Amino acid sequence: MTRKHVPKSCLLSSSILVPCLSHGKVVVWDTLAIGEYLNEIRPGAKLLPSDQIARAHCRAICGEMHSGFSALRTALPMNLNAHFEDFKIWSRAEADITRITTIWKQCLATHGGPFLFGERTVADAMYAPVVTRFLTYDVKLDSVCDAYCRRVMAMPEMLQWCNDARGEASEINELDVEF
Repeated sequence: MTRKHVPKSCLLSSSILVPCLSHGKVVVWDTLAIGEYLNEIRPGAKLLPSDQIARAHCRAICGEMHSGFSALRTALPMNLNAHFEDFKIWSRAEADITRITTIWKQCLATHGGPFLFGERTVADAMYAPVVTRFLTYDVKLDSVCDAYCRRVMAMPEMLQWCNDARGEASEINELDVEF
């Protein structure tokens, strides 16, 4: 299988982190900044809730996702092409899972679902990688969180992302990427 050539500018931002959005002359390399920028240029997409209180809450949980949950990220690395049944999860990662599912249940109860703030927002995009981790590592969830995960995974963008991942090389030689 051959790997598609991806220009260096698409792989790395100036901070050597991904993702990186290039839009005309604008380059944005931070997930939260990308969400804010997209909300500004496409307000009709309603990436942030219109209600001020809900918008503040959305930003807060996005910020928590952006900067937190390091135990989860370490213990459950993202892998869209794997499934590990009965995976043993570290206690610190369990604490992150409990916090994430608490956020989800509170948002879904407050805003009535089907997504965290009713309609899809940047918060759902921020937590989508967690959804994939929960599925990859067979994390047991209550019915509310399980249903939320199924809704996220059914989004066309998620189906495409997972499909694209199946076409990627299983290993990336570190020498293929210049820093």
